[in-house]
Parts: sequence; structure tokens; C-alpha cells
Amino acid sequence: MTSLVTAKDLKAWLHDGAEIALFDVREHGQYGEAHLFYAVPLPFSRLEIDAPRLAPRRTARVVVYDGDGTVAFEAAERLEALGYTDVYVLRDGASGWTRAGYTLFAGVNVRSKAFGELVEAAFHTPRVTARELAAMRDSGADVVIVDGRPVNEYLKMTIPSSICCPNGELGYRIRELVPNPDTPIVVNCAGRTRSIIGAQTLINLGISNPVMALENGTQGWFLEDFELEHGSTRRYPDAVTPSAVEDMRHASHQLAERFTVPDIDRATLARWVDEGTHSLFLCDVRTPEEFAKGSLPGAQHTPGGQLIQATDQYVGVRHARLVLFDADGVRAAIVASWLRLMGHDAYVLRDGIASGASVPVPAAAVLPALSSVSAEALVDALAAGTAQVVDLRPSMAYRCAHVPGSTWAIRSRPPVFAAGLDIVLVADDDRIAELAAADWRRHAPYSNARIMRLAGGFAAWTAAGRPVEATPELPPDSECIDYLFFVHDRHDGNKAAARQYLAWETGLLAQLDAEELAGFKIGAHTATL
Repeated sequence: MTSLVTAKDLKAWLHDGAEIALFDVREHGQYGEAHLFYAVPLPFSRLEIDAPRLAPRRTARVVVYDGDGTVAFEAAERLEALGYTDVYVLRDGASGWTRAGYTLFAGVNVRSKAFGELVEAAFHTPRVTARELAAMRDSGADVVIVDGRPVNEYLKMTIPSSICCPNGELGYRIRELVPNPDTPIVVNCAGRTRSIIGAQTLINLGISNPVMALENGTQGWFLEDFELEHGSTRRYPDAVTPSAVEDMRHASHQLAERFTVPDIDRATLARWVDEGTHSLFLCDVRTPEEFAKGSLPGAQHTPGGQLIQATDQYVGVRHARLVLFDADGVRAAIVASWLRLMGHDAYVLRDGIASGASVPVPAAAVLPALSSVSAEALVDALAAGTAQVVDLRPSMAYRCAHVPGSTWAIRSRPPVFAAGLDIVLVADDDRIAELAAADWRRHAPYSNARIMRLAGGFAAWTAAGRPVEATPELPPDSECIDYLFFVHDRHDGNKAAARQYLAWETGLLAQLDAEELAGFKIGAHTATL
């Protein structure tokens, strides 16, 4: 039987210095509405897929919770079946946490967002308003605007004339983007965090250019009624001159010394692997293109800027060891300096990708295979009335287009099955279908129903030229537990949503208690700059 932990004991565990993975096993929308500060999202619909990556050491202490007891105990059972040996369920879940007097937080990447606000307050990062930046541009001033988000986010919207250079690449590529050491540089993102971190990164590296963060990013620009640009393809150059690399390597090494970033060699990492006393995350902070050409065995791709911005998407264990590497001796140290200020136990791997180091690849869960049915065969089955289609894709994708007559569902909320019909599951990832099918066969009254998956998913259906149906209001908002509305509406022309989001972001620090604030390690370093 799974052990329970009280809110009071969990609060103590979170600050006792030992490793702990705190997983919120609700879906993304539910998690984003209210969750514990140190919680990492591990949606039940993907639990067996993501758990080995987020918590690679199966003996680590793991606590799971939900909001109302619907999935936490099942999630704990699944984790134990995967080989996790120290699993607990938070008694009474999120509601028990609040009854104990502790705070729940809305939003996603909350710890990283709060850190950004703390950085601005501690380092007094210079900033420029949207109106001030617009005036600079209109006057013809020599200013370079750098968008610190990944390319896929930059394509959606950005400040006109800006250049995409994700924060993790700034220190490595800034001289290719801004060769004149006197040109002012403005760093923006969609909101606040990456604007602040990107600008402060360049300041910490000691570049002589005037550097500013764009206050409130593209949302601040939009709220002032300035036009955003969509679909821009301006981005950082792939090549960096040797002289620029050498200059930035020197600056990066000085930064690492200032912020006490340790480096380790291959032998030390191998010893840590053999000891097995700590969760290890080997993090490749380079670009997607570089990672695709080859990386170290067992490494996960953690683009440097995103590893700071969304650490909980890559690392699920508090107090784990994070070992970062690159190919240039610049980027890993910069990112590690920020992670250590966030309170993470981060290191730089000496010699980077040339070190030949490795960590074990986490064992993937073995999932029960499903038989498949082609789009053509499904057409025939629907015409004959012998099949029921259940769509497991994200609720917003279902709203936009789905197989006519299909039903949207998610693993924790099975649909009503029609007796005597074959069930055909539509999913972007076959593993999602396999997990849902296994659960439904275990619990539903139709345990003998023939459940299959649509081969090639919805893409195969549309590629075959089959008709699709859109239902913009279905499933209703109340059932879209996988979608966090307020995070997305701010980019859809909704000024009220943008203001709400910015108010949430700037208000995070006031919600933290003393122990949560003490988890960050900024104070000792502000005086050195």
C-alpha cells in the first residue's frame, strides 16, 4: 500500500537538502490553475513516458499529488510498477496543502518566473519601456533588438526588426549580432523573465554595450498599441568567428569564477554514476541543430535559455546534480551560473562534447502494444457502424479538426463506450493511446472491447483526404483539463489577459514564503557586480 505524507512533513522534506521529486499528476490545465511551488508537472496521461526522464534514479524520494484524489494513488502505483521504491502520496492533495496554511501558485514555470523577478530586483537590470524603444527606433538610433526566445516562439510574434537569438546562445553569438561595442542592445521576450535574464547575462559577461531589457516584452509592446511582426525569420548566424569565441570564452570563464561554478571531468562523472547516490542529469545546452548532429550518450537536449526559463520541463528532482556541456567552452558556464543562483547543484563538464563522457540512458517503460487500423479501414468501419472513434490529442487540436463523430477523451477521463463497437483511438503519440487503452481495459466495464489505434494518427486521416469536423466550443472549457487558458489568451489579441498575466508575473515574489525565497542563492553575489 502506498505511503501517505502530510502537508507539514512534505514542507519539511522540500527544505531538508535531500533529493525529492514532487510530481503534480494532474493535466496541464489543472496544474496551471493552482499547484505547489516546487511541483513538477507530470500529467497522468503521459506518466510512464516522462517519469524516467524527469526522475532517472528509481530510488529517489518521490511524492505525487492531485487535487481531489482521482489519480494520485493510481499514479503512485504506476511509478512503483516502473521500479520507483520510495513513493508517497500527499494526503488530501492540493486542498490539504492549503488547509495546512501553505500557498498554491497559478501558472507554469513558476520557480523560473519568480527567479526572473528576483534577478531584476537584486541586480537592478536596466530596462526600457515599449514607448521608449519605439521612440529610439523612430529616431533612427543605432539599436539592436534581440529576441531571447526559441525560434518557434519567435515566429509567432516579435518586435519589428528584432533578431532571434535564444538566451542560451547570447553569450556565444552576441559579437556576430552586434559587432560594434557601443551599440545599445535591447533584449525582449513575450513577457518578462527571458528579457531580464538575457539582458543581465550580457551585463554579467561584462560587454561594454549599453544593455536593457524590454519591459513586459511583446505584451508590453502590444498593450501600447504598437504592431507586432509575425512569421519573421531573422535569426542568429550559425557560424561564430574564432576570435569572437575566444573573447567570449574568456568572459565566460571569468563569470564562472565570479559565481563559483565548478567544473568536473569525465572521470568524476563516471564515479558519480557508479556511486548511484545522486540523480544525474547530463544536459546538452547547444542548439537543436547541433544536438541533432550528435551528443553524449545519455544526455538530454536542454537548450540553455529554456533550461533556465523552464527547468521543470527537464529536471524533476530537487537537489539533483546537473552537469552541463557544450562544444565551445562558453555556453555551459553561463547557463550553469544562473542555475546555481536558482539553487540548483549545477556543474560544467570539462572538455564538453569532446570529453567522451556518458550517463546511463533511463530505461523506458514497456507499454502494451495496440493493433492498428488504417484510415481506409476506419472509413469502412464507420460506414458499417462497427467502430467508435476516441480522440486523445490535445483538446484544442480536437476543437480545430477531428474525425467526424469522434469523441474527445483523456486517460484519466474515459469516454462512454458503446457496447459491441470496436474502439479506435486517435493520438499524436502511439504511447498515449497504449497507456489509455491499458487503463480503460483495467477499469471500464468493456474490458473485452477491441481497442485499436489509427495508424499514422490524425495526420494519416487528413493525408488520405478524409473529411474533418471542427467544434470550436467542444469539448467545453470545463472539460479541457489539458489546457491553461490564461497563458494562451494573452497572445490572441486579448489585452485583459495580457494585463492579467503580467500582474501575475510581477506578483509572484510576494507569494513566496521565507523558505522558498531562501532556496534562491542570489544575495551573496549581487555585490560582486
